[in-house]
Amino acid sequence: MPPSSPFVVHNTKFHAILGDDPTLELLAENKDYPFAHEAGVFIESRNELFITSNRIQDPSGNQRVQITKIILDKPSASASGSDSSLVTCEELTVLIPMANGGVNYKDGVLICGQGSLDAPSGLYYMSSKPPYETELLTSEFHGRPFNSVNDVVIHSDGSIWFTDPTYGYEQGYRPPSRLPSQVYRFNPDEKSIRVMADSFGHPNGICFSPDEKVVYVTDTHWMHGSGTSDDTRASSIYAFDVMTYGGQPFLANRRLFAFADSGIPDGVKCDLEGNVYSGCGDGVNVWSSGGDLLGRILVDGGVANFCFGRDGEMFLLNEHRFWRVQLKGKNVRGALLGI
Repeated sequence: MPPSSPFVVHNTKFHAILGDDPTLELLAENKDYPFAHEAGVFIESRNELFITSNRIQDPSGNQRVQITKIILDKPSASASGSDSSLVTCEELTVLIPMANGGVNYKDGVLICGQGSLDAPSGLYYMSSKPPYETELLTSEFHGRPFNSVNDVVIHSDGSIWFTDPTYGYEQGYRPPSRLPSQVYRFNPDEKSIRVMADSFGHPNGICFSPDEKVVYVTDTHWMHGSGTSDDTRASSIYAFDVMTYGGQPFLANRRLFAFADSGIPDGVKCDLEGNVYSGCGDGVNVWSSGGDLLGRILVDGGVANFCFGRDGEMFLLNEHRFWRVQLKGKNVRGALLGI
């Protein structure tokens, strides 16, 4: 790649992902507030996605999060005659307190509500069509309320796995925490909840490998909710093997998978080849399944979260900006949707 390219190669295997002439394109910008922060849930049938903003604070000190639907319009000819892609951003009025991470679920979207001082943190199901009705699926661990549920992924057996750090209390919109920072598994059919992993500073992003034999969890302890950071704290991705004992899943063989040298590894996803992508302080970093840093997609200001679209398409959430990456490698597909 030329020196000015946003695509940085650390390992020649990254060329197989990038292919010939990958592109990075700015699709939308909102200078008024950081509208593009988390979630990134792509709805293939309608070429739309849902995103959540970073915290917005009004003059009285109240905090909220805005959910936006982005409609990815078909390419059209610009005045200059070249092709350009347009998007429409539609702000939604949805009652999910401090919405954050999300994932495709059934015919709608499952969104992590971080909660507020008077509304529970938990997993909220939202219809992907107007009027965007919502339902709270779970908000507690046997009577003890969740801290501020952050990110979520669905296993093929129907179970819901999610992270629950203490950012809400640290940022002043949740009561004092009554649970450690942990990873949970929720069975929506049986309404059962289990702790799957602990000993994190701030568990954040979560995803499965394509074969679901490994689960990856990011620890963003480097950055506390107060805005302070500490280079000696974890800014890491941990890998766990998914094992079965007594007919039930357990996580074993916890190991450090990767350390992010810039900012924190926030959202995390895999492609169908098992490569691991994470939004970091300098953009998106990509590792092989063996933990080798393959390359980076540089975005000024970093990337909190992202999602795959179709055929190697990626959508990057860069706070005030929303980007599209087109990877040109053969068979580059996101593992979540496989498209």
